[in-house]
Amino acid sequence: MEKSTRIASPSEVSEKKWYLIDAAGKTVGKVSVEAARILRGKGKVCFTSHQDLGDYVVVINAGKVVLTGNKMADKMYYRHSGYPGGFKEERAKDVMERKPENILTHSVKGMLPKNKLAKLYMTRLRVYAGSEHQHVAQSPTEVEIGGRHGA
Repeated sequence: MEKSTRIASPSEVSEKKWYLIDAAGKTVGKVSVEAARILRGKGKVCFTSHQDLGDYVVVINAGKVVLTGNKMADKMYYRHSGYPGGFKEERAKDVMERKPENILTHSVKGMLPKNKLAKLYMTRLRVYAGSEHQHVAQSPTEVEIGGRHGA
């Protein structure tokens, strides 16, 4: 007799938890990987790729995140308004000065699957440039991630 793979339903998963990631001094990639993993629920035993089993993520100190090498000067971010001539490009250094949350948000979005669930996952990501956040009432669990280059 063959055993079939059991697939958990979202109703079986208890309430969604909140996690806090401090991005100060960490590289963009390490913070983004951990945030994307939590948003998708990949750390859970009952993980199923086509269902929403993830949790909430609050990232603080996004303004103190580190880009390795010459990325601060060389990396470009592009966007288009949808109108003719509406193409804009901006260096990472300028994005970091203007709105540092966008660098982490863009990075996490790129690590999520390109399907309907991605938009749902992104609604559960909260990124703040400073150390203050509005989610103290949810008592988020702090997540420890490796520092720069394994430090």
